[in-house]
Amino acid sequence: MTYRRVLLKLSGEYLMGNLGYGIDPKVVADIAEEISEVVEQGFQLAIVVGGGNIFRGVKAASAGMDRATADYIGMIATVMNAMTLQDALERANIPTRVLTAIAMQEVAEPYIRRRAIRHLEKGRVIVFGAGSGNPFFTTDTTAALRAAEIDADVVLKATKVDGVYDSDPALNPDARRYQSLNYGHVLTHDLRVMDSTAIALCKENNIPIVIFDLSVRGNIVRAIQGEPVGTIVGGFCEVS
Repeated sequence: MTYRRVLLKLSGEYLMGNLGYGIDPKVVADIAEEISEVVEQGFQLAIVVGGGNIFRGVKAASAGMDRATADYIGMIATVMNAMTLQDALERANIPTRVLTAIAMQEVAEPYIRRRAIRHLEKGRVIVFGAGSGNPFFTTDTTAALRAAEIDADVVLKATKVDGVYDSDPALNPDARRYQSLNYGHVLTHDLRVMDSTAIALCKENNIPIVIFDLSVRGNIVRAIQGEPVGTIVGGFCEVS
């Protein structure tokens, strides 16, 4: 299956590369180059980016900060990442719009569903910032929510591993990778593909999720074209 409209979920941690904090320009440039290949082939792409490379609300809350305040700060961090991605994409000649769930009219457009869809129809990449605009919800949930709102065909969860395993492959050399999973299996076995709210949203709206290794060059295009990269959630439960 080839997907037409895609929601790509990027973790903030991936953007920092090996720096330990902040944003690695080389990593962002590499992502922009891969995304340019997607756009050149005519696919419509929306991105939800996290903010964990700058600020993690859950960690701050565990240290005593008010949870809602910490989450709002984390949302602002995602806008910083979204603007960085926009800059890299536009330097690669890819028209890009940042849409935020928290009003920041000087630097980004407000999130309006119909406007987001229109941008996609015109061939622009859109980057969603500020999460869902509400505390206590993760950017994984935002990705599932936005995917449903814009009628995306798939959610691509870009990670540093090549799929979902039945146990931790770093600790168990015999761990086996799932080729496909159904939503119920993910929830029942708490596989932490995405948080349970995100999985439930995708299940309700019949949106498949592909978990794949972003560090492998060309994997974004391969995943969109339906090639067997990583693990797909939404089908049968199979182990490779």
